[in-house]
Amino acid sequence: MKNKEFEPLLEPFTFPNGVQLKNRVVMAPMTNYSSNEDGSVSDAEVAYYVRRSKGVSMVITACTYVTANGQGFPGEFAGHTDDMIPSLRRLATSIKGQGAKAILQIFHGGRQAPKNLVPNGDVVSASNIPSEGDNKPVPRSLTEAEVDSIISDFGETTRRAIEAGYDGVEIHGANTYLIQQFFSPHSNRRNDRFGGSLEKRLTFPLAVVDEVQRVVKEYATEPFIVGYRFSPEEPETPGITMADTLVLIDALADKKMDYLHVSLMDFWSTPRRGVDDTRSRIELIQETVGDRVPVIGVGSIYTAEDARKALAIGIPLIALGRELLIDPDWVQKIEQGLADEIVTQLNIDKQQELVMPDPLWQQILSNPGWVPGV
Repeated sequence: MKNKEFEPLLEPFTFPNGVQLKNRVVMAPMTNYSSNEDGSVSDAEVAYYVRRSKGVSMVITACTYVTANGQGFPGEFAGHTDDMIPSLRRLATSIKGQGAKAILQIFHGGRQAPKNLVPNGDVVSASNIPSEGDNKPVPRSLTEAEVDSIISDFGETTRRAIEAGYDGVEIHGANTYLIQQFFSPHSNRRNDRFGGSLEKRLTFPLAVVDEVQRVVKEYATEPFIVGYRFSPEEPETPGITMADTLVLIDALADKKMDYLHVSLMDFWSTPRRGVDDTRSRIELIQETVGDRVPVIGVGSIYTAEDARKALAIGIPLIALGRELLIDPDWVQKIEQGLADEIVTQLNIDKQQELVMPDPLWQQILSNPGWVPGV
């Protein structure tokens, strides 16, 4: 017997551009370290996504880099050349074949890119501010011409996503990668058109959005989703505050994005600084954008009740990350009235059953606590 209290999770949802999702549950983007050395999608990676694409309405892939010097992790699949279109198509086809929409997350690692993964070890960023406490090299500050070129590269990778059959792209402006590095007063110390005031620090993120939307208008023959992911705050001072983020998402809402996706470890976390408000970050975000753009909420949602409570505050879509590693059948169990059977602790004896590639599995086992049960 189905649980009526969880039925809102199974209701369809329609994006502003008319694309309809079959339910309110999305797979969050998670790095899996499992691509081939040439940047193509591996068999193990495809199997991992297929295993998790049947119940959710939309799958946001792990990030793919838009330039050769933008790779952020070993075992990351590439999207920076047309040679990668067949690889990108293989993944899109596999996800869509299970009934989910396929969204390609596009990014540039910036100063987070390991030196050994970028051509000539040329690590770049908004400014030559090193990453904190990780022994990474001091990055080189990008020239204005290089910044303009990277903006174009985001557009080119969007074109490849369209040609490869994706239903949309998610611009990765979160988790301290290049787009966030430009928005942050911590990592952006420029004094040109891309840095300085809050408004100038918005220039690069909004230019990427404009370019991606321009390419979609030129190349897409049917509605194509464009989303944007962001991290609400940074711990550093100076750093991004909640007040800064509310300005950012207000500007993004005015761009008529198809969705905004907040990056949080805890859905109910509250602001560090920047606003005099005791409500959660997600509530402030939802209030700021109103009905102008849908918001995807995420962060330590494991049970059906966790998701129901999150949806109840007015967030239209919920993303699951770590929980879909633990239980790929999460949505199906709710559909079948088996919410009580959802697994919320990882069983380390079930790697094969969970279809977890070896590199991802080793990462999980080496980071106990990141996935409950390890």
